[in-house]
Amino acid sequence: MQQPEPTSEIPVASFSDGFSFQTTNCLEGPNSVLAMASQQVITVQPQCSAAPRAGEWQSGLMDCCSDCNVCLCGTFCFPCLGCQVAEDMDECCMCGPSMAMRTLYRTRYNIPGSLLGDFAATTFCPMCALCQLKRDINQRKELGIF
Repeated sequence: MQQPEPTSEIPVASFSDGFSFQTTNCLEGPNSVLAMASQQVITVQPQCSAAPRAGEWQSGLMDCCSDCNVCLCGTFCFPCLGCQVAEDMDECCMCGPSMAMRTLYRTRYNIPGSLLGDFAATTFCPMCALCQLKRDINQRKELGIF
């Protein structure tokens, strides 16, 4: 069996998904495939992010403990938190704790729900609904998708 002659070129493979790697042909013979596989150099690492799915709330209606600062603000200064939410969404300050603001936000981020659900949340648990909205805004801002 004739051995191929070594070359000085280092093959580079690039893929459409952003991966590329180089291989070196340092061994020849029956184990050369195994040797080449162990000599791959990855030049671009795949990125993994914990980005939320666009169509979901980032936290539940009753998840106040996931952000205690927002919870405390919503409990002791409900109008202040409402104005913060409205400001975040470029709306009138009085719209913050409203059903309309919650519905607008849900629609903007394709979050499933209904007008009845928004009405129930803002009527029967207004602090929880407003805190959920603010937590969601904060998390989307951190991820750069707000």
